[in-house]
Amino acid sequence: MGLPRRAGDPAELRKSLKPLLEKRRRARINASLRQLKGLILPLLGRESSHCSKLEKADILEMTVRFLQELPASSGPAAAPAPSDSYGEGYRACLARLACVLPACRVLEPAVSARLLEHLRRRAAGTTPDGGRAGDSCGPPAPSPPAAPAPAPPEPPRGLWRPW
Repeated sequence: MGLPRRAGDPAELRKSLKPLLEKRRRARINASLRQLKGLILPLLGRESSHCSKLEKADILEMTVRFLQELPASSGPAAAPAPSDSYGEGYRACLARLACVLPACRVLEPAVSARLLEHLRRRAAGTTPDGGRAGDSCGPPAPSPPAAPAPAPPEPPRGLWRPW
């Protein structure tokens, strides 16, 4: 028989907290399974009203089967290189701008057309004179550092101060 433990003993504290921690862990698991069910059922073409009483194991099995049936090309091995994704984003933004810019009428049509043509040439990597623009799909070059702000003028000397 051991000595009686004090109320503040770490072992006693762990013993009293264990059921609470287990309850929280189970609540997190159940919430994640509900989210997974809400995501996977529409992808499988099933209505959630018919599948309201799925067991946790069923939800996990359906998810595993769905992920196994995905084409291999959509996996992480087929992720585009960072420069490719930047170029794709640039082209997608350009396509969106080509639709929005004429419709909002912020610029004159001629200016809007020149701007879009310039951006298309940058996306293609050519300059107006037909030469290459370097890495036109890469991030923009850093701008030169800004000139330091001028110091505020000193107050004129000889002012009367009450202190």
